[in-house]
Amino acid sequence: MSLLRRLTLDKIPSCRRPAVPDAVLAQAAGIVRDVREGGEAALRNWAERLGDLEAEGSLFLDRKEIERRAEELDGPSRAVIQRAAGRIREFAERQRTCLGDLDAPIAGGRAGHRIVPVEAAGCYAPGGRYPLPSSALMTAVTARAAGVERVWLASPRPTAATLAAAAEAGVDGVLCAGGAQAVAALAYGAGPLRAVDVVAGPGNHWVTAAKKLVSGDVAIDMLAGPSELVVVADEGADPAWVSADLLAQAEHDTEARPILVALSGGVIDAVESELARQLESLPTAAVAREALGQGFAVVVGSLEEAGRASDLIAPEHLQLSVRDPDAALEWFRQFGAVFLGEGSAEVFGDYGAGPNHTLPTGGTARYTAGLSVLTFLRAQTWLSLDSVDGLVEDTAALARLEGLEAHARAAEIRR
Repeated sequence: MSLLRRLTLDKIPSCRRPAVPDAVLAQAAGIVRDVREGGEAALRNWAERLGDLEAEGSLFLDRKEIERRAEELDGPSRAVIQRAAGRIREFAERQRTCLGDLDAPIAGGRAGHRIVPVEAAGCYAPGGRYPLPSSALMTAVTARAAGVERVWLASPRPTAATLAAAAEAGVDGVLCAGGAQAVAALAYGAGPLRAVDVVAGPGNHWVTAAKKLVSGDVAIDMLAGPSELVVVADEGADPAWVSADLLAQAEHDTEARPILVALSGGVIDAVESELARQLESLPTAAVAREALGQGFAVVVGSLEEAGRASDLIAPEHLQLSVRDPDAALEWFRQFGAVFLGEGSAEVFGDYGAGPNHTLPTGGTARYTAGLSVLTFLRAQTWLSLDSVDGLVEDTAALARLEGLEAHARAAEIRR
């Protein structure tokens, strides 16, 4: 039996799935409201009720306690976290240096912008089936590189590895809770945690629902859903490597979507054989096998067709396992992040090669980008006029076209 459905180009399904089921959104609204109104007591109630926290357990950890618990992690593991943090930090800091202030001459004076960070960020690192210290690094290290003054991390039942990542990122505190209750606490404050300006980081439906609910009161990075990977493979691609990449994505979640766009039917046959072989020894095979059922394979006749297929999906991750990936990239426009060549595996991006792994899903890569220093920055514009010649007349005329006489007079008084 085929592990990947075989489709034609015209039958590719949309990946534009709702980020949050309506039932989850309705239930999350009650939790968010409770925490917003009830503060720390309500937060603790939900955290204990939903299994984030044992009765009377520590809900908040300060920097001293974070470091103490992080020291429980063995030295080699902590060294790995430090190296990954260093690569993420270096890339984020280089992104930041690309974003400069603007001071430009205009008629009558000068105008420009300055790039400034938000004051406080709330970062989320999942702690469910797979605790993700890598997400703590991707969010908190990036916020610090952007220049954010106050950074908190929320994670349910944080492991020593997650706390080591928090310590390495230099967070100010850790909230030992997850789900909608944690997002609400970040957005509105609870106990020693004061409300933040941006909530960022991946999570389950409850996290995503809460982010949707608090958006507008605070900024959010995105509404992320189940993970996606499109691998474009030609006849020169190694089927074992392609299969390994698809399975790495598939083991995330039963709702993950691994997709193969192949330049020939023989590529699909070879990958199918490898998938079956590798699944035999994969500890997460049950999850991965179900996720493969969410994906599919399609044969295309050219890289141009491959680009059309991929752009219909606008995937979170795009892997170009082709002979000349740099040249091939011209055919691909819609994706969260691209990995050029089969040696540049998506998993290296997951675990700190440099660029961020928090990326748009569900087709939203058509209009938004992944988490970066930009998530935590604002462009504040400014205007300085020495002369208003010509501006007075045009401003007054436009104001009167809109029926706003006081605007017109505020311009004309400056003649």
